[in-house]
Amino acid sequence: MTANAKAPSEAKAAGRVDLLYRRHAAEAGRFAYLLTGDRELARDLTQEAFVRVLGRFHDLRNPDAFHWYLRRTILNLARSHFRRRRLERAYLERKARQPDPPPAESAEGREDLWEALLRLPARQRAALVLRFYEDLTEAQAAEVLECPVGTVKSLVSRGLARLRE
Repeated sequence: MTANAKAPSEAKAAGRVDLLYRRHAAEAGRFAYLLTGDRELARDLTQEAFVRVLGRFHDLRNPDAFHWYLRRTILNLARSHFRRRRLERAYLERKARQPDPPPAESAEGREDLWEALLRLPARQRAALVLRFYEDLTEAQAAEVLECPVGTVKSLVSRGLARLRE
């Protein structure tokens, strides 16, 4: 009996949803398109907004203001979409600026490099380690070494030249 009693109320609710959708979908889609400039994204945002607002329809303070709730939801979804896209782009740009990790070297190659580094004068070795291992800027390395930036550049240049030999 309860299943039969629910059927008319469910049909009535489905009819209300259908009516709300037909009444507001076109205008909501235009609004979303004007916000995004992308038809597919506008459709997605409109559908998502309908799902969200209809899912909370019984909680709306004023069901007659459905149109405004729907618009506000579309606006919030669009903002979230563009914020997420901006964050993704910033992440990808940071990732692209990061140097590629050095290729895996053999233990023998690392040992040779270490021995060559130890043969350098202490200040050249310190400059190279600060610049490339500690990833300090020339100015930061100059501060640590208590010397001018030009001296750091010279130490690094000479040290690299000796390592290449």
